[in-house]
Amino acid sequence: MRIEPLQRDETPPMDLLLLADPSERLVSQYVVRGDCYVCRTEENEDPAGVYVLLPTRPDTAELVNVAVREAHQGRGIGKALVLHAVDTARRRGYKTIEVGTGNSSVDQLALYQKCGFRIVGVDVGFFARHYDEPIIENGIRCLDMIRLSQDL
Repeated sequence: MRIEPLQRDETPPMDLLLLADPSERLVSQYVVRGDCYVCRTEENEDPAGVYVLLPTRPDTAELVNVAVREAHQGRGIGKALVLHAVDTARRRGYKTIEVGTGNSSVDQLALYQKCGFRIVGVDVGFFARHYDEPIIENGIRCLDMIRLSQDL
């Protein structure tokens, strides 16, 4: 497995990015402002996973999208992507890395905390304000964004 930046001439893997964020409009906006990294498990294979690292404020980067193809889930790729993002942000001199996920994203909340993130706030109603269609995950309506942060 290798994680590498998406090359300038490569098209971001939108199908994969939309697994983590169902809004093509929002994904299209932040993918051009951030750096997209892909995880490949074999030479020339379609990406198995992806993340986007986005500078937000001075000394702060946000991990805005982490997705792993269903066929590759359960193999540690998600954790490898998150830890790679943390290391990349640290190497680039950021002091803080942030991530936000839905209140219904139980597995993602556990993963981020296992990777050293701490819950720092809740953006109440975020998904209701920014997404036209309701998002249901784990039988729970996704309404609020749980904000997590890690000092680097």
